[in-house]
Amino acid sequence: MKPISFLLIEDDLIETLKFKRVLDALETKHKIKEAENGEEALELLRNSKDLPDVILLDLNMPKMNGIEFLRILKKDEKLKYIPAIILSTSNNHKDILECYKIGVAGYVMKPLRYEEYTMKIKNLVAYWSSNEFIKIY
Repeated sequence: MKPISFLLIEDDLIETLKFKRVLDALETKHKIKEAENGEEALELLRNSKDLPDVILLDLNMPKMNGIEFLRILKKDEKLKYIPAIILSTSNNHKDILECYKIGVAGYVMKPLRYEEYTMKIKNLVAYWSSNEFIKIY
């Protein structure tokens, strides 16, 4: 499995720690950058020379929610090629549909049980580890 660089946009510290714990258990050493909201993430992306391979984000965040972030991301000529995946507890059909209309690469429901969460994240990482990414600088 090849290493992936992730940008995790999550305002809940427990969710961030949970994600890191699953990645730490994998044999491949993936990179993680973190942002607590969409505004912070956009600033990080726009000022970074080393863009992530994949963006993972929650929908419900302060300052700028996930859908607002996606709209800005997908209109940016440099950033729009980065796959963005929603990790959310929301199964609101309207939100899911809107995310796919904007161009999200996937929508993953966060299960309540840790074992199910672990399985979903491992599957997500395995899938993206087999993909080729576009690097635009």
